[in-house]
Amino acid sequence: MTTAELPVIAAVDGSWRSYEALEWAARDAVRRGLALTIVHVRPLNLRTSQEEQRREAEELLAEAVGRVAQVAPTLHTSTLAPMDFPAAALTALSEHASLMVLGSRGLGGFRSLLIGSNSLTTASMARCPVVVVHSGRAEEEGAEAEETFSDIVAGVAADESSEAVLDFAFEAATTRPGARLRIVHGWTMFSSMLSGGPVFDRDAAAGAAARTLAELTAGRPEKYPQVEVVQEPVHGSASHTLVTASATAALTVIGRRKGGEELGFGLSPVAQTTLTHALGPVAVVPC
Repeated sequence: MTTAELPVIAAVDGSWRSYEALEWAARDAVRRGLALTIVHVRPLNLRTSQEEQRREAEELLAEAVGRVAQVAPTLHTSTLAPMDFPAAALTALSEHASLMVLGSRGLGGFRSLLIGSNSLTTASMARCPVVVVHSGRAEEEGAEAEETFSDIVAGVAADESSEAVLDFAFEAATTRPGARLRIVHGWTMFSSMLSGGPVFDRDAAAGAAARTLAELTAGRPEKYPQVEVVQEPVHGSASHTLVTASATAALTVIGRRKGGEELGFGLSPVAQTTLTHALGPVAVVPC
């Protein structure tokens, strides 16, 4: 099975946030023409018998399948209920997924947290792109919200790590007819200096940032002529721009460097700030 044929995986734990993410995953799987695997990770719990945990998992997954049937009646679904630590199980399963979709927080943890530890850890370590679905669009529901918020927003850096982000963002835009792709590149005079660009001339630095963005996207508008592309070189905080843009975006796409997961370096400061504070769904793409 090729990567393009692997299913979308949605994790559920019975929380309304996980069901919201499940419905998002179902609609995205239909758009991509992929199957959906619904996963409920049974936590290690010595106070509850395995038989009782298995029964509770079966009931929860049956409810999840029923919810998917209402959103996407023709979608092929399957279920899994492994017993493990949630982030460990989901990270292992990510090797067999084209995309993993999680709610921003589950049933456990502190209510004051903007994103749960399992979602943050999985997004930092998964082998496939991970979408974390943030809540906060109560005035819109389901497909209506996706019609209202149609832009795809991609945050890119001035290096090769942006290739995977742009590939994912363009592909996502092609599955949403009429979607506009906004490509955001943040720059400062300090970053201009570090990259060997202008140091004291702000206009020259702005021009260099615009050229960098044009070089990063070269060839893709021709490959994806159906996608309207807007290039946005932004002076200042890229994370602030991405968080603001996420409020009206169908999906915000950011990158995560591979190789530093064991040391906790999977997410850059911009990526972690965007993922934590976003106001809509965020895709974290391994680069």
